[in-house]
Amino acid sequence: MCKKLDWEKLLCGERERHSYSKDDNKFDIGDERYDHRNEFDKDYDRIVYSSSVRRLQDKAQVFPLQENDFTRTRLTHSIEVSALGRSLGYAIGKWLQHKQQFSNEQTTEISALLQVAAIIHDLGNPPFGHYGEEVIGNWFKNWFSSEQYKDIEKSYDLNKRLNNQQKSDFINFEGNAQTLRIVSKLQILNDRYGVNFTYGTLATIIKYPWNSESNMCKNNKGKFGYFSSEQDLVERIQEKTGLIDGVKHPVTFLLEAVDDMAYLVADIEDAVKKGILSWDKEYNSIKNNLLKNTNDQYKDIFEKLDEKNKKSRENKIPNTELVEFQNFKVFIQGLMFKSVVKTFKDNYEEIMTGKYKGELLKDSKVYDIIKELKRLAREYCFKNKEVMTLELVGDNVIKGLLNKFVNPLAKYNVDIDGKHYEGKLYELISSNFKYVCCLNKENTEKVILRDFNDIGLYERLLLITDFISGMTDSYAVNLYKKLLGVKLS
Repeated sequence: MCKKLDWEKLLCGERERHSYSKDDNKFDIGDERYDHRNEFDKDYDRIVYSSSVRRLQDKAQVFPLQENDFTRTRLTHSIEVSALGRSLGYAIGKWLQHKQQFSNEQTTEISALLQVAAIIHDLGNPPFGHYGEEVIGNWFKNWFSSEQYKDIEKSYDLNKRLNNQQKSDFINFEGNAQTLRIVSKLQILNDRYGVNFTYGTLATIIKYPWNSESNMCKNNKGKFGYFSSEQDLVERIQEKTGLIDGVKHPVTFLLEAVDDMAYLVADIEDAVKKGILSWDKEYNSIKNNLLKNTNDQYKDIFEKLDEKNKKSRENKIPNTELVEFQNFKVFIQGLMFKSVVKTFKDNYEEIMTGKYKGELLKDSKVYDIIKELKRLAREYCFKNKEVMTLELVGDNVIKGLLNKFVNPLAKYNVDIDGKHYEGKLYELISSNFKYVCCLNKENTEKVILRDFNDIGLYERLLLITDFISGMTDSYAVNLYKKLLGVKLS
């Protein structure tokens, strides 16, 4: 438990490096130098044009990337979450204004904060989604017990070997922790601070505010929020925002809710569009289950939906099943939205004192329908042959890339001049990632790049996971084929 959280600190607009754009807000609104944006608006503008966001268009959400333009990618999913987040932040801000705990300016800030946190929440996901995380973790778990690793470890001085937490970072590899790493270091603009986000935004994207070696990680199925490499940064974030390990930023609960609100209906909509789910049959099943078991909570909604469905058929609207699901989506997302707002209000005091450990959507009064949607996703989406095939491809590709890169580049005293095998592999890695890896870790303005052979084992493994986890699905497959000699261009 912590003392009551303070919104002034939670909405911290400070950054690791001072931003000159913040000075523009000091000008009078009539001055041409005045900047109308708050600091979280600026965060959004900093990242939305980035290569990290663009890569999401070539990462599958659930179904493998399609030739049609309907099925969602990680990018379209993130855009949808961002739109929901902006609206949810506004709703919560207006309620806090009504309670006289927020100013109008803070309402616009929390709305913008949710918008930017949502657009970046999946940046750290490796190719092939959550299954990709599992593949990376399992590969390292096996590698750390191999003779190859033991031989490599012996070649390093003790201070350059891995400690237990650093090993856990790879064994429990987490896309959420990778997101923090991307925006704070890897997405370089001008210096070591990445896109130099506000402390408020950085705090919000830490979904699991503990490290990989903590008991909280073990109690949450290996989930954690930051790598050992970002430990110092997280301590500064917590100091600036008033948070501590184990206590989420209140806006993080809202971020998790809008993510769920988006994907729960989107995955099923894609399945309906692809023709692998008969919506007419499942709609009637859901309606019967909910009206039978929930004391008519959904009666009014289903009456309105039945009327809409009747009209769409009478009007001979094309793609009737898809249109009927989209009507359902609009009603159900609206219901989830209102329920999340109410659950946040009901648990507000516990949230603000770090006691709340639940999930807003799961704890809401509409969880019955959430269970129905999850059932459909399990039956029609996650067990779909296309999806399982994508995961099997991802398994081979990610393991294959790790096999190709880790042992050669993890060896001490590697020749990376480009004439040798190891050097050729090194040249394939993004120059940005190599720059971050070799950058001196002292917090000085002077840039000093270290020789690769002065780099410890942990940082070398981070370099490789930065590279592989940052790949799009297509790039990972194509590179793997080239390295196998199956494809030459």
